[in-house]
Amino acid sequence: MSGVNAYDIALKLSRKIFLTPRVASLSYIYDEKNQTIDQSIIIYFKAPNSYTAEDVVEFQCHGGIRVANLIMNEVLKLGARVANPGEFTKRAFLNGRIDLSEAEAIQKLIEAKSDSAIKMLSRHLRGELKNFIENARDELLEIISYIEVAIDYAEEDLPQNIEEQIYAKLEKLTNSLEKILKNSKQRDGLLSGFKISIIGKPNVGKSSLLNKLLEYDRAIVSDIAGTTRDTIEEEIKIGTHIVKIIDTAGIREAKDEIEKIGISRSFEAVQNSDIVFAMFDNSKVADREDVEIFEFLKKQEDKKIFYILNKNDLPNKFNRDLIDGAIELNCKEDTSALVERLEEFLSGSFIDDELMLSSSRQIFAVSNALELLKDSYELVKNRELELFAFNLNEAIYHLASITRPFERSEILDSMFSNFCLGK
Repeated sequence: MSGVNAYDIALKLSRKIFLTPRVASLSYIYDEKNQTIDQSIIIYFKAPNSYTAEDVVEFQCHGGIRVANLIMNEVLKLGARVANPGEFTKRAFLNGRIDLSEAEAIQKLIEAKSDSAIKMLSRHLRGELKNFIENARDELLEIISYIEVAIDYAEEDLPQNIEEQIYAKLEKLTNSLEKILKNSKQRDGLLSGFKISIIGKPNVGKSSLLNKLLEYDRAIVSDIAGTTRDTIEEEIKIGTHIVKIIDTAGIREAKDEIEKIGISRSFEAVQNSDIVFAMFDNSKVADREDVEIFEFLKKQEDKKIFYILNKNDLPNKFNRDLIDGAIELNCKEDTSALVERLEEFLSGSFIDDELMLSSSRQIFAVSNALELLKDSYELVKNRELELFAFNLNEAIYHLASITRPFERSEILDSMFSNFCLGK
């Protein structure tokens, strides 16, 4: 419970005269008829020394949903209400306990798909992203102060080297924002979970690969081309990462309308993935459809592509000069070579000393600020100093939205509604 009446409700439930702050008290919990519900541990956190910066009381009861529900019913009878999704964290933000970057880190921590994501988000909880944004803001304010001097000297000679100092600070900040933006986009899969799509012609072994990775027959395997008509999605653990693997329809010249839709979804799955398993049949000569797949994959510059030659137990006929360094498998028997390469890539996707943004909202804010800074170079060059100052103030506004913006309450409600109940 959090709020001004939390302490009084706890005393009524426990029949105690007082609770010592931050001390675990073993106590019986009573209902309105003075009958015992459970023996629980009660911990009272006196404002402002709590998660929400309000009075907070925790009840640690015995396991089982019935006991917890009975205590909850008594709490509600005494005037409490059920928290909205994310309300505890929202109150912590509104009461100045945390900023938005820390609030989003808490949300993402709950949803984290890898150990690396947890380590990165813990840096946000320590305030490293907040400090980064505050330092960027201070840099912008310092540049604005230089601009004020330049405007004051508009009719006279400018102080020595002031324009060079503006360019130097602007370039340093631009590089810094570009770096964190690039890191965040490249490593988005650390937080949301990497998406892997399997692409190739019919009968190259895509469904067999999926089944072997899952260790059970999830997809239908058949010699009949076009068996897989739609994408099949499953999650598996690779090392310390949870990844989503998507088996797609075989790429070929479609025979009917349904198959055309399935093939279209195959291309869409690749475009929405972080990693691609491109499979080819070692026992057959590369044909026009294989070449078309190669051409399509060349355009996917932002994807990590693993080229796989399947059916290596059969005599080689595939043109190996088309793919250098392909992973050779018989995926019905052993996929360890592919798993090892994938785990190595996933482990290398996180660099401890590089800070990341944790949400699309943060990426959008930094992107907007960066665009404004890049536009500002020409404004300084053309002596449009008032517009330059306006751009910098707009950039500050976008960066500030990451930590503690002045936003309407309904925008905050929308953001915190994504949290789980009770958090």
